[in-house]
Amino acid sequence: MFILDSHCDAPMQMIRGRDYCKDNEGAQVDFPKLRRGGVDASFFALYIPASLKGADATAHAYSLLSETTRQVERCEYASFAADAASVRANLEEGRISVLLGLENGSALQEDFDILCDLYAKGVRYVTLTHSEDNQICDSCTGQGTWGGLSPFGRELVREMNRIGMLIDVAHCSDATVRDCLEISDSPLVYTHGCCRSLSSHRRNLPDDLLSAIAHGGGVVGMSVYPCFLSDAYASELESSGLKEGEWDKMMELPSLPGIDAMVSHIMKAVEVCGGEHVGIGTDYDGIEVTPRGMQSASALCLLPRALKEAGLSSSLIEGIMGENFLRLL
Repeated sequence: MFILDSHCDAPMQMIRGRDYCKDNEGAQVDFPKLRRGGVDASFFALYIPASLKGADATAHAYSLLSETTRQVERCEYASFAADAASVRANLEEGRISVLLGLENGSALQEDFDILCDLYAKGVRYVTLTHSEDNQICDSCTGQGTWGGLSPFGRELVREMNRIGMLIDVAHCSDATVRDCLEISDSPLVYTHGCCRSLSSHRRNLPDDLLSAIAHGGGVVGMSVYPCFLSDAYASELESSGLKEGEWDKMMELPSLPGIDAMVSHIMKAVEVCGGEHVGIGTDYDGIEVTPRGMQSASALCLLPRALKEAGLSSSLIEGIMGENFLRLL
C-alpha cells in the first residue's frame, strides 16, 4: 500500500547532526525506519523557529535545504520528488520520495522572489505561520495581531495560488483559516493536526473548518502527537512538570494514547470531511513524545490494518494512507 506522510521535521534533526542514512536508536525518523514502515513518500518540513525573523529566518531555511539535499543524495534508495509523476517514478524504482515543505512563512520575509525560488528548488507547500503571529497571519497560539491574514498575507495567498504552491493552514488561528478559505482559489491543506471535537488542543481544528477545507477540495492530515490526540494525556503531561528531553518519563504516563486514539481521529475526520479528503501527517521528529506502539515511522505500516478493523474499506484506507494527498499534489 502506498503511504505518504504530509509532515515530518527531519531537516531540523539533520542539521543537528543526525545521519538519516543510518538506523538511529531512539530516533523517530530516518531512511531505514521509513523503509521498514512502508513509507513511500514523506514531506520533510524546513522548520523556521518563531524566534528567527527576516534575513535570519531566510538563511536558516536555505541551510536546512542544503543539509537535506546533502543527506538525500547520499541515500541510495531515496530521491527528491516535486509532483505526483516523480513520486510514481520513484515508487517504480523502489525509492522513497522526499518532498519539501516550508514550515513558517516568516522565511519569505515579504518577498515573492524568495517564494518562487523555494518553489523552483522543490518546496511544494508553505505552512503560513508557527507558534507566533508573523507578517503573514495570526497563529493559533499567537496574540491575534491581524484578526486573521495580514494585508501581505492576502497577497501571498493569491501569489501561491498563481504559482501552484499549496497553502498549509496547520498552526493557523481559526480566523486565519477562514480568511484563507475565503480568498484562495485553490484547495488548502492542513498537514498535521487533529479534530478539536475529540481533543481541545488549540492546534486542532473544529469540525466546521475541517469540513470547509474538504468542501474546497483540500486534505487534512491527522497527526500522531499524543497531546493532539488526547485531552487526558495533555492534562497529565502538563501537571507532571516533565521537561523537554524527559522522553522516557513522558512515555510512562498512564494516559498515553495508542494507535486506537489516532484511528478515532481519522474516523472522525472521515465522518466530517469524507474519506477522500483525509490523510496522514505525523509530525514525527518535531514532537517529544509519541503514541504507545508508534514510537517511529517504522510503525506506520500498522495503521492500515487498524483502520480496516475499524470498518473502513480498502479504497478509503488507500486514499487516507497517501493517495488523497498525492492526488492533490
